[in-house]
Amino acid sequence: MAIRPTKELLRDKRDGKALTRDELRWIASGIGDGTLSDAQCAAFAMAVYFRGLDADELPAFTLGMRDSGTVLDWSDVDKPVLDKHSTGGVGDKVSLILAPLIAACGGATPMISGRGLGHTGGTLDKLEAIPGYDATPSSMGEVVRAVGCAIGGQTDDLAPADRKLYGIRDATGSVEAIGLIVSSILSKKLAAGLGGLVMDVKYGNGAFMADYDDARALARALVDVAVAAGLPTVALLTDMNQVLGTTAGNALEVRESIEILNNSPDADPRLVAVTLALTRALLDLGGIGDRDPEEALRSGAAAERFAAMVAALGGPIDIMDNYAAHLDRAPVLREVFPDEDGVVVGHDTRALGIAVMNLGGGRRVESDVIDMAVGLDAVAGPGTDVARGGRPLAIVHARDEAGADAAEAAVRAAMTVGDSAPPPTPIVAEVLL
Repeated sequence: MAIRPTKELLRDKRDGKALTRDELRWIASGIGDGTLSDAQCAAFAMAVYFRGLDADELPAFTLGMRDSGTVLDWSDVDKPVLDKHSTGGVGDKVSLILAPLIAACGGATPMISGRGLGHTGGTLDKLEAIPGYDATPSSMGEVVRAVGCAIGGQTDDLAPADRKLYGIRDATGSVEAIGLIVSSILSKKLAAGLGGLVMDVKYGNGAFMADYDDARALARALVDVAVAAGLPTVALLTDMNQVLGTTAGNALEVRESIEILNNSPDADPRLVAVTLALTRALLDLGGIGDRDPEEALRSGAAAERFAAMVAALGGPIDIMDNYAAHLDRAPVLREVFPDEDGVVVGHDTRALGIAVMNLGGGRRVESDVIDMAVGLDAVAGPGTDVARGGRPLAIVHARDEAGADAAEAAVRAAMTVGDSAPPPTPIVAEVLL
């Protein structure tokens, strides 16, 4: 059918009128191949920001974004093809543990991940702390078939409309629109050719969507649109009112992930719990819910898959045994003690993420170069006893003394110490099917 002129479509969307499936798919295609100018893309993004996409429009636009490029084919893989996506948080290194867990349990995980921007870290940035690791591999399909998992970035031919529109959304202040978030996330996941997807949708003071109801609305939209597009999906709403795990910063988070895979007795229980919950949800979607991810972790099978993935993507073959020799270390370490003895009551988690970014461990703008070594270690979670000269609030890893000074002040300001521990908060608040 003939498509009306672009300016008429933009005018209709601006005025709150619904566009047809064919019109939305045409817009998605035009964003991807350059038929729509940057100005027209920006106008569409802002129209959607203010007017939204209804229950029919959103799946149509998402599928159009998917079809703007290549859709991966795993028909020759005799395993369920499964993946996970997180909406982002501070210290969130779940993907590094989950992908090899799925592989060890008999699934295949081609995980398309992103880089960090702002106060949350990116999975690709963390993996690039491993020397030689190729985060944008052309051989991703080969590695998934051989190893069972590969974590890499979005290639130029995978949902190119999303790549173009995301930059425009960032420039025009329309990133937070639920319709644009949903279509961005799911277009890439649908293009990955998955058989099942679990969404880790975070809420709390370290999440992009701090309000629980807002995060739940996003989770509901993600599940509904994915299922409408033919992708079985479940969403877990998880707490991001504190740093996840005990580290925040790229090389430090890789180290913590490897230690968990190596069965460290000091593994953070919240991080392990949410990783296992997400893994079990995926295994159920893939029809292999009888597999035991806890045993795969305990036996070392997941560690073997992680080591094989790193080696296949150009990293060191002895990463599991000699990670300390391969991961960069900051020259300045500073223990941050509380002003008074007591117990940690809470985190301003976003502020802790910003402290890592200001150390050089994150990006203010996309062109910033990340310092892989800096960050926070031994972060005391709520309920932890801390003391002057005893258990610190955290250990700052900095490039220089000035950076350590600033981070120390930021940690003290972001962590509240009181007389009694707060009630424990479950890491998984709700599961949406």
